This record gives sequence, C-alpha cells and structure tokens, in this order.
Amino acid sequence: MNIEEQVELLMLGTEYGDEELKKSMTAELRARLLLAEKENRPLRVYCGYDPTSTDLHLGHTITMRKLRQFQDLGHDVTFLIGSYTALVGDPSDKNKARPILTEEKVNENALTYTEQAFRVLDREKTKVRYNGEWLSKLTLVDLIRLGQNFTVQQFLARDNFSNRLDKGEPIYLHETFYALMQGYDAVAMETDVQIGGSDQLFNIIVAGRKLQEALGQRPLVGVITAILPGTDGVQRMSKSTGNIVPINTGANDMFGKLMSVPDSAMALYMRLVTRWSPHEIEKIEKDVVSGALHPRDAKMNMASEIVSIFYGVEDAKSAQENFIKTFQHKEIPDEMPEFALQEGQTIVDVILAANLAESKSKARALIDQKGVRLDGEVLERGDAAFPHPGVLQVGKRRFLRVK
Repeated sequence: MNIEEQVELLMLGTEYGDEELKKSMTAELRARLLLAEKENRPLRVYCGYDPTSTDLHLGHTITMRKLRQFQDLGHDVTFLIGSYTALVGDPSDKNKARPILTEEKVNENALTYTEQAFRVLDREKTKVRYNGEWLSKLTLVDLIRLGQNFTVQQFLARDNFSNRLDKGEPIYLHETFYALMQGYDAVAMETDVQIGGSDQLFNIIVAGRKLQEALGQRPLVGVITAILPGTDGVQRMSKSTGNIVPINTGANDMFGKLMSVPDSAMALYMRLVTRWSPHEIEKIEKDVVSGALHPRDAKMNMASEIVSIFYGVEDAKSAQENFIKTFQHKEIPDEMPEFALQEGQTIVDVILAANLAESKSKARALIDQKGVRLDGEVLERGDAAFPHPGVLQVGKRRFLRVK
C-alpha cells in the first residue's frame, strides 16, 4: 500500500466526535507514516487493556483489529496490560466509580485476555507489556509533577464527571489519577500512535499528548475507534445489557448472533470487525443499495468473514451451512409474534410470558428435551438470563421474534 492507502485503512471506523479533530489526526498520522518511511523504522503503536474481567466479546476486539492493521503494515505493536491502571479503574464510560481489583485478580484476568487477543493479533509480532513496569516506580513527587499539567476544570468538564456532579453523586479523587497514569504509559513507551475507543478520547488526545509534550517528546497520534453496538444495533455492546457476541462462544453461536444484528448496524460492523478494505466495504454497500446484493446475503458474508477470524475458514463455512439448514430449509414462518425482552428475564420467563408453555415445569421439560432454540442454538438452562434478541423456537412449530 502507498501512504494514502495506509491512511485510508488505518482511519477506517474512527470516530472523534469532531470533524476538525479527525482531520487533524489524519494529517498527523500521514506525516508520522511518511517520517517513519524516511527514517526506515516502524512506528511504535500500542493499546492498553485493563483486565477487569475474563470473557471478551466483539466490542473488546475493535482496537485489536486496528492494532492488527498496523502490525500487517510492518509496525511495532504493543499489547499493554493495565496491571496498575486496572487497580484504579477507568471512569471514562461509567457513571460511578469502578470497583478496585486486587493485583492477583488483575494478573489472573490478564492471562485470559492475552490468549483471546491472539485470535486477532499475530502472536509472533506482538509485544505484551504490563504498565506496572513503570507506574510502580513513580513516587508521590512524580505524581504531583504529572498533575501540574492539568486543571481540575479539565476533569470536571468530562461528561461522566459533570453528570455525576450535577446529580450530587460522588467523584473520588483516585479516579482523576487514571488519565495521568494512562498518559504516562505513552511517555514510558515513547509512543508514536495510541489506539483506543471513543470513550478514551480525553485520556489519549488530552492526557497522553500533553504529558509527552511536557516531557520533551513528540505528541502521539490518537487513532480513536467508534464504539461497536450490540446485537440490538443501538446500545453499546455490553455484558450488562446482554447484547454481546462473545468470542469464545463457538462458531455456530457467533454466526447466529451476527445474523440477528439489524441491517442498520451492518456498516459499523463491516468497518470495525472485518478485515475488508474500505473499497471492498464501499462496493458491498453500493451493491445492496442497487439491489445487486440482498441485505441478507451481505450480512451472511459479513458473519462468515467475522467468524472465520476467530474460528477459521472451515468452521465459518460449517456455521453458515448450519444456519441456512436451520433457518432457510426448515419451515420458519416469515411472520411470527414479537416479544419485547425485559431486563432480567430468564429463558423460562420469556417462554411463559409469550404463552409458549402452560407452566414452568412444562417449559423446563421442553428445555431438558433440547426443544428450545434461539437462532438455531439449543438453550440448555431455563434459569439463565435470556441471551440476546433473535428468533426463539419452542418445539417444532412455535416461533417468537424476541426484540
């Protein structure tokens, strides 16, 4: 790829919330790529991950896909485990303070994170580091000097802090340390490019760049990715809302969940999760608009592409065949009742509320007999939270579109 093609690929799926800022970062990325080419060296690129849980979903992998693009272009990629930042907890996307984890729990979660991350990243080309390497060595005086570069007003202007302040909800002092710590990560690694979701805009564009400049380094280029919506196509993908596509779920289940994503969210999924180039995505969208490609077939191609990233081409092909066999070759009606899923409802709750079984015992019996499926996948525990929106099949002929 020439430089312009590289810039187009690397800025695919980015979201800054401000067009002028995006133009500025695009120009800086182009200049940094040209400088690296002139100096015949790779760019130093990183993204940080706080291992606050063990199970990753597609939303977690968006920045990993961007790291992989830099990797494939020959740049030096670091997968940074936030072993110290996780002890504070990132307040960026939260309306309350995160619980503080123990070092033991962070290290345990980190092992799971890296293994799952290597399903996207090239293991041989990825450096794994822990920010405790340098943050553990900072003294109180060091922290004070870092803090001198920021005002309290800058932090209170952030939406998550200002909203909590307006509601009289607590903002803990340690939460303001997070941006300083993440900014110092960039300094410690002499970073050229940092990748993060749009919830990290302040930590990257303000904190990281400002600290680098204050400490005599060239400020990094922030590549800020959009946030992936969940299977509902609206809300951010999150375990708490139940709209996730786990990456350790199995090829058939992942394929089915991706096929339940609304057409309106397909553009973002193609830009954020697939390996397709900007021109390939543009052609698909034009073909759908012109009628040359049915939206269902476009989505099936997308689902197959994403599943193949995590499970390989053969498993993706098998998952597609299973989906077609289940949903296109069986008598699944075009019209069926719809049901609005309520927060906290279990599988049995939905079956009873939709009058698909006469009692809890009958609903459980159907589940025990493998007679309840969601998007073709057998549901095995009636007391489990309803997994995600989709087509629920109870027995052979009863169908319900859960939304």
